[in-house]
Amino acid sequence: MSGRGTAPSYSCACFFNDNIFIEEYQLHVRFTDVQQFTRDYQKALQSRGCHGAEKFAQLLETVKKEVQRRMTLAEESIRRKAEISLYYKPLHPEVYVLQECFLAEEFLEAVRFCESPNASLEGLLNHLYSIPGKRIYCFSIFVPQFCRDFVEELEHFEKSHLEKGRPNTMNNYGVLLNELGLDESFTTPLREKYLRPLASVLYPDWGGGCLDSHKAFVVQYSVDKDLDLSCHYDNSEVTLNVSLGKEFTDGNLYFSDMREVPSNERRYTEVEHTIGHGILHRGQQVHGALPITSGERWNLIIWMRASSIRNKLCPMCNKEPQLVETAGEGDGFTMIKKEDGGETVDVCTVI
Repeated sequence: MSGRGTAPSYSCACFFNDNIFIEEYQLHVRFTDVQQFTRDYQKALQSRGCHGAEKFAQLLETVKKEVQRRMTLAEESIRRKAEISLYYKPLHPEVYVLQECFLAEEFLEAVRFCESPNASLEGLLNHLYSIPGKRIYCFSIFVPQFCRDFVEELEHFEKSHLEKGRPNTMNNYGVLLNELGLDESFTTPLREKYLRPLASVLYPDWGGGCLDSHKAFVVQYSVDKDLDLSCHYDNSEVTLNVSLGKEFTDGNLYFSDMREVPSNERRYTEVEHTIGHGILHRGQQVHGALPITSGERWNLIIWMRASSIRNKLCPMCNKEPQLVETAGEGDGFTMIKKEDGGETVDVCTVI
Protein backbone atom coordinates (compact mmCIF):
# COMPACT_ATOMS: atom_id res chain seq x y z
CA MET A 1 0.00 0.00 0.00
CA SER A 2 1.14 3.55 -0.53
CA GLY A 3 -0.61 5.08 2.45
CA ARG A 4 -4.07 5.88 1.06
CA GLY A 5 -5.95 2.70 1.97
CA THR A 6 -8.20 1.20 -0.66
CA ALA A 7 -8.87 4.43 -2.59
CA PRO A 8 -8.79 4.09 -6.40
CA SER A 9 -5.50 4.92 -8.14
CA TYR A 10 -4.97 6.79 -11.36
CA SER A 11 -2.65 7.40 -14.28
CA CYS A 12 -3.00 9.89 -17.11
CA ALA A 13 -2.36 10.01 -20.83
CA CYS A 14 1.09 11.44 -20.21
CA PHE A 15 1.97 8.27 -18.31
CA PHE A 16 1.60 6.23 -21.46
CA ASN A 17 3.09 8.44 -24.15
CA ASP A 18 4.64 11.58 -22.66
CA ASN A 19 8.01 12.16 -21.08
CA ILE A 20 9.79 9.16 -22.56
CA PHE A 21 13.49 9.72 -22.01
CA ILE A 22 15.84 8.51 -24.77
CA GLU A 23 19.09 8.21 -22.86
CA GLU A 24 21.33 7.69 -25.92
CA TYR A 25 20.32 11.10 -27.24
CA GLN A 26 19.54 12.79 -23.90
CA LEU A 27 16.07 13.77 -25.12
CA HIS A 28 12.61 13.67 -23.50
CA VAL A 29 9.90 12.90 -26.06
CA ARG A 30 6.18 12.21 -26.30
CA PHE A 31 4.51 9.74 -28.66
CA THR A 32 0.95 9.65 -29.94
CA ASP A 33 1.53 8.35 -33.46
CA VAL A 34 4.32 7.99 -36.02
CA GLN A 35 3.44 11.20 -37.86
CA GLN A 36 3.53 13.30 -34.69
CA PHE A 37 6.79 11.73 -33.50
CA THR A 38 8.52 12.24 -36.86
CA ARG A 39 7.29 15.82 -37.14
CA ASP A 40 8.31 16.78 -33.61
CA TYR A 41 11.61 14.95 -33.14
CA GLN A 42 13.26 13.78 -36.36
CA LYS A 43 15.36 16.93 -36.80
CA ALA A 44 16.29 17.10 -33.13
CA LEU A 45 17.36 13.46 -33.14
CA GLN A 46 19.40 13.93 -36.31
CA SER A 47 21.23 16.84 -34.69
CA ARG A 48 22.12 14.51 -31.79
CA GLY A 49 23.50 11.75 -34.01
CA CYS A 50 20.50 9.68 -35.07
CA HIS A 51 21.36 9.57 -38.77
CA GLY A 52 19.68 7.46 -41.46
CA ALA A 53 16.21 6.05 -41.97
CA GLU A 54 17.09 2.65 -40.51
CA LYS A 55 18.40 4.10 -37.25
CA PHE A 56 15.38 6.36 -36.88
CA ALA A 57 13.01 3.43 -37.55
CA GLN A 58 14.77 1.33 -34.88
CA LEU A 59 14.44 4.14 -32.38
CA LEU A 60 10.78 4.57 -33.24
CA GLU A 61 10.15 0.90 -32.53
CA THR A 62 11.90 1.26 -29.17
CA VAL A 63 9.65 4.17 -28.23
CA LYS A 64 6.52 2.29 -29.32
CA LYS A 65 7.55 -0.71 -27.21
CA GLU A 66 8.01 1.58 -24.21
CA VAL A 67 4.50 2.93 -24.69
CA GLN A 68 3.12 -0.62 -24.81
CA ARG A 69 5.15 -1.57 -21.71
CA ARG A 70 3.60 1.30 -19.78
CA MET A 71 0.11 0.17 -20.77
CA THR A 72 0.54 -3.06 -18.79
CA LEU A 73 2.97 -1.86 -16.13
CA ALA A 74 0.58 -1.85 -13.15
CA GLU A 75 -0.95 -5.23 -13.95
CA GLU A 76 2.47 -6.82 -14.41
CA SER A 77 3.68 -5.43 -11.08
CA ILE A 78 0.63 -6.84 -9.28
CA ARG A 79 1.29 -10.24 -10.87
CA ARG A 80 4.97 -10.22 -9.84
CA LYS A 81 4.14 -9.19 -6.28
CA ALA A 82 1.69 -12.09 -5.93
CA GLU A 83 4.27 -14.60 -7.21
CA ILE A 84 6.97 -13.25 -4.91
CA SER A 85 4.64 -13.44 -1.90
CA LEU A 86 3.80 -17.04 -2.77
CA TYR A 87 7.22 -18.43 -3.64
CA TYR A 88 9.98 -16.28 -2.12
CA LYS A 89 11.49 -17.16 1.28
CA PRO A 90 13.35 -14.17 2.81
CA LEU A 91 16.88 -14.53 4.12
CA HIS A 92 16.45 -11.80 6.75
CA PRO A 93 12.70 -11.58 7.51
CA GLU A 94 13.38 -9.13 10.33
CA VAL A 95 14.28 -6.31 7.91
CA TYR A 96 10.76 -6.34 6.46
CA VAL A 97 9.36 -4.62 9.56
CA LEU A 98 10.81 -1.22 10.43
CA GLN A 99 12.36 -1.13 13.90
CA GLU A 100 13.82 1.89 15.65
CA CYS A 101 17.07 0.00 16.23
CA PHE A 102 17.64 0.17 12.44
CA LEU A 103 17.88 3.96 12.66
CA ALA A 104 20.88 6.09 13.59
CA GLU A 105 20.58 7.99 16.87
CA GLU A 106 21.40 11.35 15.25
CA PHE A 107 18.52 10.79 12.81
CA LEU A 108 16.15 10.02 15.66
CA GLU A 109 17.28 13.17 17.45
CA ALA A 110 16.51 15.25 14.35
CA VAL A 111 13.03 13.72 14.11
CA ARG A 112 12.35 14.35 17.79
CA PHE A 113 13.40 17.97 17.36
CA CYS A 114 10.96 18.36 14.43
CA GLU A 115 8.14 17.06 16.63
CA SER A 116 8.99 19.37 19.53
CA PRO A 117 7.30 22.74 20.26
CA ASN A 118 10.60 24.48 19.42
CA ALA A 119 10.89 23.00 15.92
CA SER A 120 12.35 25.43 13.38
CA LEU A 121 14.43 25.30 10.23
CA GLU A 122 17.32 27.10 11.91
CA GLY A 123 17.33 24.65 14.80
CA LEU A 124 16.99 21.59 12.58
CA LEU A 125 20.06 22.60 10.59
CA ASN A 126 22.10 21.91 13.74
CA HIS A 127 21.20 18.24 13.26
CA LEU A 128 21.83 17.99 9.49
CA TYR A 129 24.48 18.89 6.96
CA SER A 130 23.13 21.42 4.47
CA ILE A 131 24.49 22.03 0.97
CA PRO A 132 24.70 25.84 0.71
CA GLY A 133 22.11 27.38 -1.59
CA LYS A 134 20.67 24.04 -2.80
CA ARG A 135 18.18 23.02 -0.08
CA ILE A 136 19.86 19.59 -0.05
CA TYR A 137 20.32 17.93 3.33
CA CYS A 138 22.57 15.01 4.34
CA PHE A 139 22.34 12.92 7.50
CA SER A 140 23.05 9.48 8.90
CA ILE A 141 19.85 7.43 8.78
CA PHE A 142 20.56 3.68 9.07
CA VAL A 143 23.00 1.82 11.32
CA PRO A 144 25.69 -0.29 9.56
CA GLN A 145 24.25 -3.66 10.60
CA PHE A 146 20.89 -2.90 9.02
CA CYS A 147 22.57 -1.81 5.78
CA ARG A 148 24.51 -5.07 5.61
CA ASP A 149 21.46 -7.23 6.35
CA PHE A 150 19.27 -5.33 3.90
CA VAL A 151 21.79 -5.64 1.06
CA GLU A 152 22.17 -9.36 1.80
CA GLU A 153 18.38 -9.70 1.57
CA LEU A 154 18.32 -7.89 -1.77
CA GLU A 155 21.15 -10.04 -3.14
CA HIS A 156 19.33 -13.15 -1.98
CA PHE A 157 16.21 -12.04 -3.83
CA GLU A 158 18.22 -11.23 -6.97
CA LYS A 159 19.51 -14.81 -7.01
CA SER A 160 15.98 -16.21 -6.99
CA HIS A 161 14.34 -17.39 -10.21
CA LEU A 162 11.43 -15.01 -9.72
CA GLU A 163 10.77 -12.24 -12.23
CA LYS A 164 11.86 -8.75 -11.18
CA GLY A 165 10.48 -5.40 -12.31
CA ARG A 166 12.70 -2.50 -13.35
CA PRO A 167 12.87 0.25 -10.71
CA ASN A 168 12.15 2.92 -13.35
CA THR A 169 12.87 3.73 -16.98
CA MET A 170 16.49 4.78 -16.32
CA ASN A 171 17.74 2.06 -13.94
CA ASN A 172 18.11 -1.47 -15.31
CA TYR A 173 19.15 -3.20 -12.07
CA GLY A 174 17.39 -3.10 -8.73
CA VAL A 175 14.24 -4.02 -6.83
CA LEU A 176 10.78 -2.47 -6.45
CA LEU A 177 10.17 -2.60 -2.70
CA ASN A 178 6.38 -2.87 -2.98
CA GLU A 179 6.78 -6.05 -5.04
CA LEU A 180 9.02 -7.49 -2.34
CA GLY A 181 6.35 -6.79 0.29
CA LEU A 182 8.11 -3.96 2.13
CA ASP A 183 5.64 -1.11 1.66
CA GLU A 184 3.15 -1.55 4.50
CA SER A 185 5.56 -2.69 7.20
CA PHE A 186 8.72 -0.76 6.30
CA THR A 187 8.49 2.11 3.79
CA THR A 188 5.13 3.57 4.84
CA PRO A 189 6.02 3.85 8.56
CA LEU A 190 9.44 5.25 7.63
CA ARG A 191 7.75 7.97 5.58
CA GLU A 192 4.91 8.72 7.98
CA LYS A 193 6.67 8.53 11.35
CA TYR A 194 10.18 9.73 10.55
CA LEU A 195 10.59 11.38 7.14
CA ARG A 196 7.43 13.50 7.07
CA PRO A 197 8.36 15.41 10.27
CA LEU A 198 11.71 16.32 8.69
CA ALA A 199 10.17 17.27 5.36
CA SER A 200 7.49 19.39 7.04
CA VAL A 201 10.22 21.68 8.40
CA LEU A 202 12.56 21.54 5.41
CA TYR A 203 10.04 21.68 2.54
CA PRO A 204 6.72 23.19 3.68
CA ASP A 205 6.33 24.77 0.22
CA TRP A 206 6.61 21.35 -1.44
CA GLY A 207 4.01 19.56 0.64
CA GLY A 208 6.55 18.26 3.15
CA GLY A 209 3.96 18.18 5.92
CA CYS A 210 1.38 16.27 3.87
CA LEU A 211 3.39 13.59 2.06
CA ASP A 212 0.75 10.92 1.65
CA SER A 213 2.21 8.31 -0.74
CA HIS A 214 5.46 7.14 -2.27
CA LYS A 215 7.27 4.91 -4.69
CA ALA A 216 10.26 3.10 -3.19
CA PHE A 217 12.94 1.07 -4.94
CA VAL A 218 16.57 0.05 -4.70
CA VAL A 219 19.02 0.54 -7.56
CA GLN A 220 22.27 -1.33 -8.10
CA TYR A 221 25.45 0.02 -9.68
CA SER A 222 28.54 -2.01 -10.53
CA VAL A 223 31.33 -2.06 -13.10
CA ASP A 224 29.55 -4.78 -15.12
CA LYS A 225 26.03 -3.32 -14.82
CA ASP A 226 24.84 0.30 -14.57
CA LEU A 227 27.80 2.56 -13.79
CA ASP A 228 26.01 5.88 -13.41
CA LEU A 229 22.73 7.72 -13.85
CA SER A 230 22.14 10.49 -16.35
CA CYS A 231 20.90 13.94 -15.44
CA HIS A 232 17.17 13.84 -14.62
CA TYR A 233 14.44 14.89 -12.17
CA ASP A 234 12.08 12.70 -10.17
CA ASN A 235 8.35 12.08 -10.15
CA SER A 236 8.12 13.27 -6.56
CA GLU A 237 7.79 16.30 -4.36
CA VAL A 238 10.58 15.18 -2.00
CA THR A 239 13.14 12.41 -2.61
CA LEU A 240 15.28 10.46 -0.15
CA ASN A 241 18.39 8.71 -1.52
CA VAL A 242 20.25 6.41 0.90
CA SER A 243 23.55 4.64 0.23
CA LEU A 244 23.22 1.08 1.58
CA GLY A 245 26.59 -0.33 0.47
CA LYS A 246 28.57 -2.30 -0.48
CA GLU A 247 32.15 -1.17 -1.12
CA PHE A 248 32.72 1.21 -4.04
CA THR A 249 34.85 4.09 -5.21
CA ASP A 250 33.73 7.38 -6.77
CA GLY A 251 30.12 7.65 -7.95
CA ASN A 252 29.29 10.94 -6.25
CA LEU A 253 25.86 12.42 -6.80
CA TYR A 254 25.58 15.79 -8.50
CA PHE A 255 22.83 18.37 -8.16
CA SER A 256 21.87 21.42 -10.15
CA ASP A 257 18.97 23.85 -10.03
CA MET A 258 15.27 23.16 -10.39
CA ARG A 259 14.18 21.78 -13.75
CA GLU A 260 12.71 25.08 -15.01
CA VAL A 261 16.19 26.65 -15.05
CA PRO A 262 17.59 26.48 -18.63
CA SER A 263 20.30 23.85 -19.03
CA ASN A 264 22.92 26.40 -20.07
CA GLU A 265 22.37 28.35 -16.83
CA ARG A 266 22.55 25.43 -14.40
CA ARG A 267 25.36 25.18 -11.87
CA TYR A 268 26.26 21.77 -10.46
CA THR A 269 27.42 20.66 -7.02
CA GLU A 270 28.88 17.24 -6.20
CA VAL A 271 27.76 15.46 -3.02
CA GLU A 272 29.64 12.50 -1.60
CA HIS A 273 27.44 9.55 -0.72
CA THR A 274 28.57 7.46 2.25
CA ILE A 275 27.08 4.19 3.44
CA GLY A 276 24.17 4.58 5.84
CA HIS A 277 23.67 8.23 5.01
CA GLY A 278 20.66 9.78 3.29
CA ILE A 279 20.38 12.76 0.99
CA LEU A 280 17.06 14.62 1.02
CA HIS A 281 16.16 16.90 -1.88
CA ARG A 282 13.24 18.27 -3.88
CA GLY A 283 12.16 15.85 -6.58
CA GLN A 284 12.11 18.47 -9.33
CA GLN A 285 15.75 19.34 -8.69
CA VAL A 286 17.94 18.21 -11.59
CA HIS A 287 20.49 15.60 -10.47
CA GLY A 288 22.40 12.49 -11.47
CA ALA A 289 25.07 10.00 -10.36
CA LEU A 290 28.67 9.97 -11.58
CA PRO A 291 30.20 6.60 -12.58
CA ILE A 292 31.61 4.30 -9.94
CA THR A 293 35.12 3.12 -10.83
CA SER A 294 35.21 -0.05 -8.76
CA GLY A 295 33.06 -2.19 -6.51
CA GLU A 296 29.30 -2.30 -6.16
CA ARG A 297 26.75 0.15 -4.75
CA TRP A 298 23.14 -0.25 -3.67
CA ASN A 299 20.96 2.81 -3.14
CA LEU A 300 17.52 3.05 -1.57
CA ILE A 301 15.36 5.68 -3.30
CA ILE A 302 12.01 6.89 -1.94
CA TRP A 303 9.98 9.22 -4.14
CA MET A 304 7.58 10.89 -1.68
CA ARG A 305 4.43 12.50 -3.06
CA ALA A 306 1.98 15.10 -1.74
CA SER A 307 -1.38 14.87 -3.50
CA SER A 308 -2.22 18.43 -2.43
CA ILE A 309 0.66 19.64 -4.61
CA ARG A 310 0.46 17.34 -7.62
CA ASN A 311 -3.31 17.49 -7.93
CA LYS A 312 -2.81 21.04 -9.19
CA LEU A 313 0.01 20.34 -11.66
CA CYS A 314 1.46 17.08 -12.97
CA PRO A 315 5.18 17.21 -12.07
CA MET A 316 6.24 15.32 -15.18
CA CYS A 317 4.19 16.78 -18.03
CA ASN A 318 3.85 20.14 -16.25
CA LYS A 319 0.17 20.41 -17.19
CA GLU A 320 -3.13 20.30 -15.38
CA PRO A 321 -3.58 16.59 -14.62
CA GLN A 322 -5.97 14.50 -16.72
CA LEU A 323 -6.97 11.28 -15.00
CA VAL A 324 -7.16 7.67 -16.17
CA GLU A 325 -7.98 5.05 -13.54
CA THR A 326 -5.28 2.41 -13.25
CA ALA A 327 -4.56 -0.81 -11.43
CA GLY A 328 -2.12 -0.83 -8.52
CA GLU A 329 -1.16 2.10 -6.35
CA GLY A 330 -0.95 4.94 -8.85
CA ASP A 331 1.46 7.84 -8.56
CA GLY A 332 0.25 9.98 -5.71
CA PHE A 333 -2.76 11.74 -7.26
CA THR A 334 -6.21 11.86 -5.71
CA MET A 335 -9.67 12.88 -6.84
CA ILE A 336 -10.62 16.46 -6.03
CA LYS A 337 -13.90 18.35 -6.28
CA LYS A 338 -14.53 21.50 -8.25
CA GLU A 339 -14.81 24.60 -6.10
CA ASP A 340 -18.37 25.17 -7.28
CA GLY A 341 -19.37 21.74 -6.02
CA GLY A 342 -19.70 20.30 -9.50
CA GLU A 343 -18.42 17.03 -10.88
CA THR A 344 -15.13 15.50 -9.88
CA VAL A 345 -12.09 16.92 -11.63
CA ASP A 346 -9.82 14.34 -13.21
CA VAL A 347 -6.17 14.31 -12.18
CA CYS A 348 -3.21 12.40 -13.57
CA THR A 349 0.03 10.60 -12.86
CA VAL A 350 3.12 9.55 -14.74
CA ILE A 351 5.91 7.10 -13.97
